Amino acid sequence: MALTMYDASVTVFMHNLKQLSHLLDKGAAHAEATGIDPATLIQAKLAEDMRPLSFQIQSASDASKLAVVRLSGVAAPSFADTESTFDELRARLANTRAYLETVPREAFQGSEERVVTMKAGAVDLEFTGQSYLLHFALPNFFFHVTTAYDILRHNGVPIGKRDFLGRA
Repeated sequence: MALTMYDASVTVFMHNLKQLSHLLDKGAAHAEATGIDPATLIQAKLAEDMRPLSFQIQSASDASKLAVVRLSGVAAPSFADTESTFDELRARLANTRAYLETVPREAFQGSEERVVTMKAGAVDLEFTGQSYLLHFALPNFFFHVTTAYDILRHNGVPIGKRDFLGRA
């Protein structure tokens, strides 16, 4: 069976959002075990000019939702970006996964050639669906997932590659 746009998007997002929730579980457990204020981890950054962990979680959620909307045409819920606790961030990921579960495979038929246009600042970008997924949506999603992992790891949370990758 050939790889479909659904398989290359929704299944990848679902798996990695689950792993991101697992990383948050580890972060919350670490905060509790060490007496660190959970808000310290949630607002942690790798560099002063970067966004905090909460933003990385919100952005991974948004990146997956927007990619699926652009490829399938199935509307996604809007989230307010107000999460400030581990529980709220995990709920955001669960709600994102719940949306992704509602999008049928059939909605992706022909999406590899569908024109995807978007704004990046003052610039209009145009892609085919396949180019958008492979060269923008997935790299953007993984940027935020990886940055969230790095923030947690940098702040002493005992996580490793297996926590990031999970099981297929």
